[in-house]
Formats: sequence, C-alpha cells, structure tokens
Amino acid sequence: MDDRGGSFVAVRRISQGLERGSVYHSSSAEVVAGSAAWLGRGLSCVCVQGRDGDPRPSFDLTPAQEECLQRLQSRIDVAYDSSISQHQEALKDLWKLAFPEEELHGIVSEQWKEMGWQGKDPSTDFRGGGFISLENLLYFARQFPKSFQDLLRKQVGDRSVWEYPFAVAGINITFMLIQMLDLEAVKPRSIVGETFLRFLSVNESAFDLLYCIAFKLMDQQWLSMRASYMEFNTVMKSTRRQLEREIMVEDITSLEDLPSYSLLSQ
Repeated sequence: MDDRGGSFVAVRRISQGLERGSVYHSSSAEVVAGSAAWLGRGLSCVCVQGRDGDPRPSFDLTPAQEECLQRLQSRIDVAYDSSISQHQEALKDLWKLAFPEEELHGIVSEQWKEMGWQGKDPSTDFRGGGFISLENLLYFARQFPKSFQDLLRKQVGDRSVWEYPFAVAGINITFMLIQMLDLEAVKPRSIVGETFLRFLSVNESAFDLLYCIAFKLMDQQWLSMRASYMEFNTVMKSTRRQLEREIMVEDITSLEDLPSYSLLSQ
C-alpha cells in the first residue's frame, strides 16, 4: 500500500503461458507496484531532467505540425470516464482482442486482473494515462496482434519469476511518451519532440505507432537485462534513452525506419 492508499499488483510467472489467477495482491516486500505507485511516484524518475542553465531550443512549427499537435493534445486531455458508453465499449473491445476465447462477465470483474490491471475495475488505473492510454492498447492489439499477445501472455524469452503487469505497464508507457515528447507544452522544447512532430505531420497515428514500438522495446530491454519487478523503472529509463537515440538518428525519416520497429510482428 502506498502513501496515497493505492494497492500493489504482482504477476508471478508459472509457465510460458498466461496463468489464470496469476495476478494477486501481496505485501510491499514482494510486489510490483500498480499504477497508483508507478504513476504517482515511480515514473517521476523516468523523465530525464535538464541541468540548470541548459539552453532549450526553440522551434517554429509549420501550420500542419501545429494542427497535428493540437489534435494529439486534445486526445491527451480526455480522461477515461466509465460513465461514458463509448469508453465502456472501448474497454470491452480491448478484452475481446486480448481474450477472444473468454467471455467478459462485466465491466467490473475480477477477470481484468488476468490482463494485468490493478484490480477488478480498470477505470481506477487510467488516472495517469487517460483515455488515450486505452486507445494505445487498442491500436497495439489491432495493428500488431502477434506482438500484443506475446507481451500479454509473456510468451517470448526467458522470463522473470515476477513479471510486470501488462496493462498497467502499458499506461506507464503512454505517460512516459507524453513526457519524453513534451506533448503538453505549446510547442516542443527538445529536438526529440520536434523530430516527432515531423513524423506526426505525415502520419496521424504516429503516437500510437511509437507506443507499440516502445512497448516492444521495453519488453526486449526487460529480457536483456534479466529484470524483475524491482527493476521496472530502470528498464523504463533504458527504454526512453534508446528511443531518444533512435529518433535522433539523422537518416530516420519515419517511425518505420527506427531499428526497434523491426521488433514488432503482426
């Protein structure tokens, strides 16, 4: 339990498949933090802080870039609201894509823990990422179903005994990208953010696509570092640094050119 009253969630690896009932609540000594802790406290250290006096570049946006940024910011501003039928339907769609063979018994159900939500009501986990984090997961499931299922069910690689919860990790990735790209600013204050806007101006789904790349890259980093739940923030920092390096490569003209894009499978 963290100091804001949030609980913790741990996912224990039993076999290569996703084990039903493998998510459970435990003491803070043997857990991976759920979104209340990850978004409230853990992710604050993922952001690379500039040193005092570092110059911040200023960029002039083209009208097309400014329009694309405003549309993306409008998406970011939408909070998940369980009273809105469209939001409920989107959440149900995510379940169908994740577990097409299993019927969901209710919008509030213990079944959600199978996907790596903190509790039986996913709406409590969205406060850090908003509705766009659900849209990101839906895009991932639809565009790259094999990679989505591999990560959901932890089917690739020599996994840790204690694994990160899939859905809550996804919300953290949305939050990390918003920070990394400085998307809540009037205009980007970093070269990484400015470069991303060039991608966005030619591909309206650039943020969703970068999300898929980041999720798969995070999992690869997780495996290569042989990480367990206590190293999640370290893995996220490494993932962010790698994404920034790839985006900054001079001959990269689209997200599909990023080396980590090749990790995705449809």
